[in-house]
Amino acid sequence: MPTETVYGLAADATNGLAVAAIYAAKGRPQFNPLICHVTDLAMAEKEARFSSLARDLAARFWPGPLTLVLPRAPTSSASELATAGLETIALRVPKNPAATGLISRVGRPLAAPSANPSERLSPTSADHVEALLGMSIDLILDGGPTSAGLESTIIMPTHEGVFLLRPGPLSRAEIESVTGPLAALHNDAAILAPGMLKRHYAPRARLRLEAVDAAPGEAFLGFGEPPGGVVPTLNLSLRGDLAEAAANLFAMLHRLDSSYASIAVARIPNEGLGEGIRDRLTRAAARF
Repeated sequence: MPTETVYGLAADATNGLAVAAIYAAKGRPQFNPLICHVTDLAMAEKEARFSSLARDLAARFWPGPLTLVLPRAPTSSASELATAGLETIALRVPKNPAATGLISRVGRPLAAPSANPSERLSPTSADHVEALLGMSIDLILDGGPTSAGLESTIIMPTHEGVFLLRPGPLSRAEIESVTGPLAALHNDAAILAPGMLKRHYAPRARLRLEAVDAAPGEAFLGFGEPPGGVVPTLNLSLRGDLAEAAANLFAMLHRLDSSYASIAVARIPNEGLGEGIRDRLTRAAARF
């Protein structure tokens, strides 16, 4: 199903067999929890215990690209498999009307990680989903290209502070306007939410980051005005707009990945949406 961030591989979050089919289609490690998508705060409150701060965040940013990781409520109907056996649950109210309409028709939360094989590039169009998973799924709900282009920002409000688990379309500054300064997460923190694996969102091609030029036969993915003498193969945003770059990121990586074995990527500023873009690129470039 389409959301405003990326396309999600959706299944009834309360049905363990349906959730298992997500893991099977993606080849996803089962210790990596899934985001459960709901229609509104009322549905979310049946699944999780909300603090006053969590309600403030939901009121400010839902529907939208914010996922909250919260303690599971006793009334939660989500499968243990959807939460990877954790005592927390990741919840989001998507902004896309096709997604909320589908959830409303089902009447239950939908677990919906990105509709791609595990660790591969996330899909931002129905065509991407068909190319990546077409033989493994039953139906693609085509809502056109997604608008945000990055997976949701994930935060976890706790008594010890508010932790940023995954940067995304909502910037640190926007979140901190509600929460105050975010707490730092330890490098060895457990997998508490999607997108925390070291290698993730990866193309088949090798990525070279912070590049100022391209080697022979290598694609160059630019950002802003290119360095002198360099002609980018594609440019995330010629005018240096981070929102435009985020929306173009996965679609352009998909295009380059189909033709090149190596992709050089220009430097992305580490500010605003740039934090989320750099996070995706760093994980995509990781090699073991």
